[in-house]
Amino acid sequence: MRVVIAEDNALLREGLVLLLTSAGHEVAAVAGSGPEILPALREHRPDIAVLDVRMPPDFRDEGLRAALAARSELPELPVLVLSQYVEHAYATELLGGGAAGIGYLLKDRVGRVDEFLDALERVAAGGTALDPEVVSQLLTRRKNSPLDSLTPREREVLELMAAGHDNTTIATTLVVTERAVSKHIGNVFQKLGLPPTDSGHRRVLAVLAYLENA
Repeated sequence: MRVVIAEDNALLREGLVLLLTSAGHEVAAVAGSGPEILPALREHRPDIAVLDVRMPPDFRDEGLRAALAARSELPELPVLVLSQYVEHAYATELLGGGAAGIGYLLKDRVGRVDEFLDALERVAAGGTALDPEVVSQLLTRRKNSPLDSLTPREREVLELMAAGHDNTTIATTLVVTERAVSKHIGNVFQKLGLPPTDSGHRRVLAVLAYLENA
């Protein structure tokens, strides 16, 4: 897998390069500031971009802006965003543009190598990967939304779905049967008003449903 990395912290940037190359991936380019990101993506057309949210020159939302611009110009480009904190507005804006091939992880997750690499590969394949802490905080902030009708267990299932887990993993995590997970997911779809005709995309739509109810 060919990767472009955008991270201004030299130590973390080199750590990512070492981690990815050790896992058999190719780092096509690295960027240390916001203005470097889009040209690198245009030139190298990687399989996935790993981008920090806040980068020079202003340390505001340069990485996110580059991600949004790249998704507009290269709509099939998978993007995995890294952030030091849960940036609610940023996460909503990024996923609101279409959640396929999108990930949002806190930087602490990079230290959990297996989890990070799993998320990277899942996003590169067109899936989603949301940090559990991001999902938890986004869900907590929702008021007067369709999510209010979900039971605590259904919220747990939605949280794990949003993180990109399949039914087997959800069942193992919650110590329930896959049949029970399927039932909970069906209830989530019904309560969020996601029709059966959207079955191929309802997991993504379910994630977007709460992001759109900020």
